[in-house]
Amino acid sequence: MRKANKGIHPMPDFQYHPAILQTFPEVIGGVLVVTGIQNGPTPPGLLQAYLAQQQASLTKIGSTPLSELPNLAAWRSAFRKFGVNPTQYRSAIEALLRRLTKKGDIPSINALVDLCNLVSIRHQLPVAAFDTRQLSGAITVQFASGSEQFKPLFAKQYEQPEKGEVIFADPAGLVVARRWCWRQSDESAARPDTRAAILTVEAQHPGGETSVRAAVDDLHTLLNAYTGGQIQTGIIGPTHLAE
Repeated sequence: MRKANKGIHPMPDFQYHPAILQTFPEVIGGVLVVTGIQNGPTPPGLLQAYLAQQQASLTKIGSTPLSELPNLAAWRSAFRKFGVNPTQYRSAIEALLRRLTKKGDIPSINALVDLCNLVSIRHQLPVAAFDTRQLSGAITVQFASGSEQFKPLFAKQYEQPEKGEVIFADPAGLVVARRWCWRQSDESAARPDTRAAILTVEAQHPGGETSVRAAVDDLHTLLNAYTGGQIQTGIIGPTHLAE
């Protein structure tokens, strides 16, 4: 794995299946692989920054409908492309901003989740943190065969994704996210005792690489400040088809 300061490099811990890159040529993913995390309750400095960003995001959005924000509109289009109604299953960033604009705030969960959500609402991009302890290998964004296994957050039973939906899965068929960035699995949720994680930030809109790189930089800064750990970063996208 290599630091990705220039260009676009593959990340062995997170990758897009070629069929995804062919179908969604605008997709760009930023990845941070972090070990030695000291997660736990959100410290005061991070909580203050998180609350300030929530107010800043509310001000920035103003009266604009979420569906008209370019980054969110691009995710709606991507969802429709693999057969999902984006008003029934909302992208993670739209769900987060919907909570913020409807309720006025987003609750604090833990340091790792909060810093991801801070960056997510700042850049209007979906950001996820996947605990790696139950993964059998790299996470691949792929079309589901329908035979994979997914356990919703706090659920006891597994379910199977629908054939053709976009999922995040490991080599053993364990699904850590359904309908792309709609819902994360119970096994992969970042909890107070999470010590190693893969963080992802993605864009579907034209020119999204600039947004993703800025979000990766913000995540790196916040991780260094509040959770520590050894961090490796990368940017991945459709150009890998030519490699």
